[in-house]
Amino acid sequence: MRRIPLYTQNVSTRPFIRAASLEALRSETFDLVVIGGGVTGAGVVLDAASRGLRAALIERDDFASGTSSKSSKLIHGGLRYLQQGEIGLVYEALAERQRLLQNAPHLVKPLPFLIPMFGKNGIIPAKIARLLGGAMWGYDLTGGLRIGKKHQRLDKAEALALMPTLPQERLVSAYLYFDAAADDARLVVALLRTAALEYGAVVANQVSATGVAKDVGGRVTGVSVMADGEEFTIQARSVVNAAGVWSDDVRSQDEGKHPDSIRPAKGIHITVPWELVRNQVAAVIPVPNDRRSVFIVPHGDLTYVGTTDTDYDGPIDDPQCTSEDIDYLLSALNGSCTTTITRDAVVGTWAGLRPLVKAAASGRTADLSRKHNIARSVSGMVTITGGKLTTYREMAADTVDEVIAHVLPRNGGSEGIGRSCTKKLRLRGAAGYDTLASARSVYPDVSPELQEHLGDRYGGEARVMMAAIQQDPTLAETIVAGLPYTKAEVQFALRHEMANSLDDVLSRRTRARIYARDDSADAAVAVAALMAEELDWDDVTLKENIDSYCASIEHERQAASLPETHLSSLLHSSADL
Repeated sequence: MRRIPLYTQNVSTRPFIRAASLEALRSETFDLVVIGGGVTGAGVVLDAASRGLRAALIERDDFASGTSSKSSKLIHGGLRYLQQGEIGLVYEALAERQRLLQNAPHLVKPLPFLIPMFGKNGIIPAKIARLLGGAMWGYDLTGGLRIGKKHQRLDKAEALALMPTLPQERLVSAYLYFDAAADDARLVVALLRTAALEYGAVVANQVSATGVAKDVGGRVTGVSVMADGEEFTIQARSVVNAAGVWSDDVRSQDEGKHPDSIRPAKGIHITVPWELVRNQVAAVIPVPNDRRSVFIVPHGDLTYVGTTDTDYDGPIDDPQCTSEDIDYLLSALNGSCTTTITRDAVVGTWAGLRPLVKAAASGRTADLSRKHNIARSVSGMVTITGGKLTTYREMAADTVDEVIAHVLPRNGGSEGIGRSCTKKLRLRGAAGYDTLASARSVYPDVSPELQEHLGDRYGGEARVMMAAIQQDPTLAETIVAGLPYTKAEVQFALRHEMANSLDDVLSRRTRARIYARDDSADAAVAVAALMAEELDWDDVTLKENIDSYCASIEHERQAASLPETHLSSLLHSSADL
């Protein structure tokens, strides 16, 4: 008698509570377990669960704690990939951009980009003008027009209206085109909560994979893990390795040797007060004496600049912005900006590693393809590497297709599983987002500015925080000077988003650390006290969280040779500019 596949059984939705997830991981058997809680792994577990598979995901640290919280936060096709001949990749990315705009309208927003054109004596070299104009039309025709707007050619005055700090003596004209942006870490949490709360996936952070379990025939049967000092094995019919730059380490647990297939590329960003740049839109600016360009992106009272794209051979658990990295970005910023921006103005930094697939030929990491790669081992473990934030959904669908086609058939059958349904799957928070404005009268104690802030981060679920503030107005108080994050968001992160540490809250559930490094450290004691009350921490746990967070801030500052800098004081002083 043929065994009934697990995916045909009814699976109820799951609470997004770590203790409940750990109990399920210990006691249940899954069709698919994902190792890695970045955007790719989150996409895989949602794709699998939404097809009816019994799916689980583990993350050794916190969700999005690696590359997926340290990107440029752009949902885009990538003009430079078009210039490199990666037309298929750009087409795919622009299609995914449009899906995200529809499926997560609270998180993904259209963003105009300015490309200033500099020349000598008011003249742009004809070759450069033709190349850039062709690239703009190519981008629109490859899929850029899906956003509903085509590129524009701007004259000097129009460009200066959008970024008045551009050097007038060199500026000739500009192009304006359209892409999108998103908070990467919040996108990951939305994917995971959708998978658990809507489709029954089991998700847990602070669970480390220590080995791959196999049967006597060498076929994968699960993952050995460590969680809270306890070792146990998660039983599964298939395993997906979505560990990003750590994926070779996971493969070595399965294959017995390190495959050395990943070429990490470091990308860094810096944050400065918006008043020093005054860019109304995002911009693409050249790096002096280099073939690269970087983005400058407005974010409320701040502007962030990045990214670099360089080889990295240091410890992958601790990429840092170095003094040289910051000088590189400041040179680009000051080369296209009439204000002089120094290290004293840098209020935040972040560094991440892209898990690029090694190419046969060597060269700059900037020239390596961003296409993804799927590999299947002899045991049946499937590894997904490469790709980019924007294309995570298609990467996930391809990965689950591989599991269904080649792994599940030999481990109990895969009949009846349909194709990916995530192209039109709306993420948690999308429902009710469009009606938030009409709900303002219901929450009179929540200011319109705060309602907009919460809506753009949580979508329809902002009502949970608005209702809490209505009951307790002190929850509307902000937690870090100069930033809009509130006590209500801390409470929501602890109760509904599996935040376990001070770093989880200040680095990823809010983005206080990357936007205001030193102000977030100043707030550490007060925020930890809020958490201690909610999580029932003892004095030792409270102190450990504060000390660990402040030590990591100091390590970050020293690695970059940066002075202590406070956003709140800079915002006050720059108001007179």
